[in-house]
Parts: sequence; C-alpha cells; structure tokens
Amino acid sequence: MSEIILTFDDLDLLQLYGENNSKLQLLRKAFPTLTLTSRGNTLRIVGEKKDAQLCKARVETLVRLLRQNNELSLHQVQDVLEGASPFEVKLAAASPDNIILYGKDGTPIKAKTRNQKKLVDAIEANDIVFAVGPAGTGKTYTAVALAVKALKNKTVKRIILARPAVEAGENLGFLPGDLKEKIDPYLRPLYDALDDMLPMDKLNFFIQNRTIEIAPLAFMRGRTLDNAFVILDEAQNATTSQLKMFLTRLGPTAKAVITGDLTQVDLPSHQKSGLGKTLQILRDIDGIEIAYLTSEDVVRHRLVKAIVNAYDKLDEEDKARADARKQEREDAMKQIDGKKE
Repeated sequence: MSEIILTFDDLDLLQLYGENNSKLQLLRKAFPTLTLTSRGNTLRIVGEKKDAQLCKARVETLVRLLRQNNELSLHQVQDVLEGASPFEVKLAAASPDNIILYGKDGTPIKAKTRNQKKLVDAIEANDIVFAVGPAGTGKTYTAVALAVKALKNKTVKRIILARPAVEAGENLGFLPGDLKEKIDPYLRPLYDALDDMLPMDKLNFFIQNRTIEIAPLAFMRGRTLDNAFVILDEAQNATTSQLKMFLTRLGPTAKAVITGDLTQVDLPSHQKSGLGKTLQILRDIDGIEIAYLTSEDVVRHRLVKAIVNAYDKLDEEDKARADARKQEREDAMKQIDGKKE
C-alpha cells in the first residue's frame, strides 16, 4: 500500500477539481482501486504503489496544463486520463495553432477536443469532408468557424449554408410570412453560429449582399457553387438523390463540409436517409475525407454526453435483439428445410 500527498499552492482548485468535483470524479473513475481524498489545497492518494504513481503523474500533468493556460476543461482531463501526453493535449485551448478565429467579442474559437482538431485538419486538407457524430460535438460550429475564417482571409468569396427543411419529429403546419420567414426556423442553428463570429451589422450586410447565403437544400438544385465555402448541415435528413444533387453542384474552387448524425434522422417513415449510403459510396475517393466524432467530443452540458451514451447503449441492445431474432428465424428455416429433405 502506498500513500502520496500532493500540495497545490497558488492554484485555482475549482478549475482543477471542477464544479461539484466533476473533474475529481473523472479521476476517481479512472482509478477505481485508489482512494482519493481532497482537503484544502492537498490531494491524498492511497492504494497500490503502481496505480498511485500513475495517478500522481496524471494529476501533475493536469496541474501543468492548468498553470499554462489558467483553465482546464473536462475534455482535456479526459484526454490526459486516457494517456495523452501534455504535448498531445497541449491544451487545444492553449495552442495558438488550434485557434480558428476570434469571435465578435474577441473570444478565441478553437478546436476543443482531439477529434475536433482532426476535423479542422481534414477540412483544411480536403475539398469535401463529411463530419459525422452525435449531437453537441461541434460539427456545425467548427465548420461555420472555418467558413468565416476562409471568408475573412479572402480564400473564398462567399459562404453558402444549407439544411434540409425537415421538422424534428413535429408537424408545425402552416407557417405565416414570406418565404424567408417560413424557412428561417429550420436554419436558425446556422444563424446562431454566425452570430457568435460576426458583429450583427456585418452579418446583416453579408446576408443582404449574398456574401453569406443560408437556404434550404432544395434551393441548391440547378446551381453551380464556385469560389465558395459550402456547408450542408443535418445531412442525415437528406435522401441519397438529394446528397448526390448537392455534391454535384460544386464548382472547381469550392470547398464543402457535410455534417450529420446518423442516429437522429427526422425524415418521414417513407423516406430513407441517404447519408450512410453516401459515406459508403464515396469513402475511397481521394480528396474526400470522413471525420468521425464521438460522445467524447460533446462540448455542450456535461449531461449531454451521458444522454448520448445512454441512447447508443439502447441502440446496441435493440440491434442485438434484432440480430438474435433474425438468427432464430434462419435456424428455424434450416430445420424446416432439413425436415423436407
């Protein structure tokens, strides 16, 4: 048995341990055989020597990262506990290389997880990128930030943002107003992302002169989208033919990002999502990259990750039951065929 006591002087313990000890709980979960006790500015680690020494090393890495950047996110704690070195974590936050751009209030907008950084790298290196992952992983936000950056750097002349106009499990019925007022509710998440990155007067100016265009997917038919950063959001609500239509709109100097969550399809029962099939068809084409994000990349409320994992577990259980029923039917058919012979 080993006992290690770490003392933290001049350190923000709320940042180190998290609100309601959320980060300390992650540490305890990562080292279930150890007893971790925090008191004042000390942390007591008790348990097997090998585990205690590893835990000490992880905590010292977290402290080093916190001192470097004066902040420490849950994602960075998770990365360190999974064995990432300080160089790898580098505080996606602390590294200027990971800053995409500065928001309208000067706040740096950056990749917050390793998979988000991989997504940024994929978009910068390829002309077509699919960003696939559950809700809250920053797919759309990251893509919009890169589009605004490209516009500011004048590498593109315009941004085009599209979404399928599909209601999320509700029938909203007739919407009053002109065409813009009818479709704006479907496109509101894109406006919200842009609103973080551009002053209101500039955003309105860009929209009015069509430097930034936000439109339903159906409005892309028949067009050629060139010298533009094009984003198709919520692509799981597009059919295979719609995705083919969208992808074949791209001109020689266009860049496209297609985001989607295969677990949240809102299409009517008689329509099938085309995203999964499209990923299979295009996955081996040079210049097209598929970036996958997971529940570990969720950057919303801490409970969103738990919610995503719970639904994923249910989906896995449903699939296992369906596979078992299919196997039972196949076995029964074999028995029937055997008796006929």
